Amino acid sequence: MEKITLSQLEQYLSKAAWILKGPVDASDFKVYIFPLLFFKRISDVYDEEYRLALEESDGDKEYAALPEMHRFEIPQGCHWQDIRETTTNVGAAIESALRGIEQANQEYLYGIFGDAQWSNKNKLSDALLIDLVEHFSQYILGNQNVDPDMLGNAYEYLIKHFADLTNKKAGEFYTPRSVVHLLGMILDPHEGETIYDPACGTGGMLLECVEHLKEINEDYRTLKLYGQEKNLTSSSIARMNMFLHGIEDFEILRGDTLRHPGFFEADGLKTFDCVIANPPFSLKDWGADTWASDPYGRNIAGVPPKGNGDMAWVQHMIQSMNSTGRMAVVLPHGALFRPAAEAKIRKALIEQDLLEAVIGIGPNIFYGSPVSTTVMVFRQNKPAHKKGKVLFIDGSEQIRVGRAQCFLDPEHVQQLFDWYDNYQDVENYVKLTSIEDLKENNFNLNIPIYVEKIIEDNLPSVDEAMADLKQAWQASLNAENKFKKVLEKFVQ
Repeated sequence: MEKITLSQLEQYLSKAAWILKGPVDASDFKVYIFPLLFFKRISDVYDEEYRLALEESDGDKEYAALPEMHRFEIPQGCHWQDIRETTTNVGAAIESALRGIEQANQEYLYGIFGDAQWSNKNKLSDALLIDLVEHFSQYILGNQNVDPDMLGNAYEYLIKHFADLTNKKAGEFYTPRSVVHLLGMILDPHEGETIYDPACGTGGMLLECVEHLKEINEDYRTLKLYGQEKNLTSSSIARMNMFLHGIEDFEILRGDTLRHPGFFEADGLKTFDCVIANPPFSLKDWGADTWASDPYGRNIAGVPPKGNGDMAWVQHMIQSMNSTGRMAVVLPHGALFRPAAEAKIRKALIEQDLLEAVIGIGPNIFYGSPVSTTVMVFRQNKPAHKKGKVLFIDGSEQIRVGRAQCFLDPEHVQQLFDWYDNYQDVENYVKLTSIEDLKENNFNLNIPIYVEKIIEDNLPSVDEAMADLKQAWQASLNAENKFKKVLEKFVQ
C-alpha cells in the first residue's frame, strides 16, 4: 500500500482551513481542525488494529474488539464513520463522539478534544461540517498509510500555517522553529533524561528535544517529557501533538504554572534535567501578591514587578532544575536591563553563579512582534572553566531580512551555537565577562555594554589620497582634451 507523502498531507490540512474560511475566524481554525485530525487518526488506527486482530484470530470479532487489542478504545456510535453517515445536527454528533472517546480513555485522553462549540450552527452549518468531514475522509490515516513522524511533521506545518494566517495572535502558540532548534542544541538532551516546559504551548519545544536525540542517533523513546500550559486549546493540541509524533512517555497538564505549578515530588517542586520555555512576554497579571511567601519555594532572588512576570518565570525554571540541570529561556530584551526589582533579582542570580550565557537575537523574528529577544542560559552547576563568568553574544546581525519579517536561517542558528559552544571572545560579536565586570555595571546585562563594536579605520593616508586625486585630475584633463577635439571637428 502506497504511503501518503508529506506534501500531500500538508495540502490536505491546508484545504481543511480553507473550508472553514468565512464563518470561522482564522485564529479559531485550530480549535476545530486539530480535534478532527486526531479523531480521524485514532479511528483509522482502530480499524487497522481491528483488521490485524481479526486476521490473528481467524475472524473472531469479539476478540478483535477487545480493549487490549487497541491503543485507544472507540465506543459504539463514536467512530469517524458514524459521523460520516450523519446528515443532520452533525455538530452535535461530533461533540457526542468526542466526549464518548474521552470518557472511554480517561487515563490518556480526558479533555483532549478541547471545548469547541461544535453544535453552534451560526458558525458551523451542517453543510459546512459535512464538507469538512468528507474532506478529512479523503485519506486513511492509519499506520500503514502514514508514519506517525510524518503525520506529526504535517501537524507542525499546520501550526506554522496558522501562525502565518493569524500573525499577531500567533505568538501565544507558536515559536519560530529556528529559535526552538537553537535552544535544543544548547541544552543538548540525552537518553533517559527528563525535559520540562512550564509554558509548553502546543509542545514544540518538548518535541525539539526528541528531534535532537534522533539527530545524534540516541533512543528518543527513553526521554520523559513534561509540560504545563494555561490555555485549554494549546494544552489539548500539545497532547494530540505528542500522540501524533508517536510519543507515549509524556505528561501535559493544563494550569497556571506561576500560581499553581502541577509537578511535585515528596519534598516540593519536581526537578528535571532540562528546562526549556518561551513564556508569555512581560505577563501582567501573573500572581505577584503571593510571591513574597511563595509556598513552592521559588522566591530565591526577589519579587518581580506586579505588572511584569518575566523574572517569575526565570525563578520558577531555576527551581525546576535538578542538581545537574540546565535551562534555556526566551525573554524580551528588557529583562536584561530593566531597573528596580528586576535589577535586584539579576544581581542575586548572578551572585549565585547560575547564569551561563546571554544571547541576543535579532528583531522581528517572532510573529506580530518587532521587538528583539534574548535567550538566557542557566546551569545549576557550571563546569570549572565557566564558573564566575558569563558569555555575551550579539546575534543581532545573524538574520535574513524579509519584507515583513526577519528570519533565522540554519547557518545563523549554527553560528550562534558555535559561539556559545566555544565560550570565548570573538571581536564584535562575543565577550566572555567576569562576574566582577557585571558588578561594576550594577548587574546590567544589556549586551552592547560588553560586546563593543570595533569600527575599523579604513581611511587612506594623505599620500594615497593625493595620488588618487592627481590620477583623477589627469583623467579629467584627458577627457577634456578629447572633447575639445570632437568639438573642433564639428566646427570645421
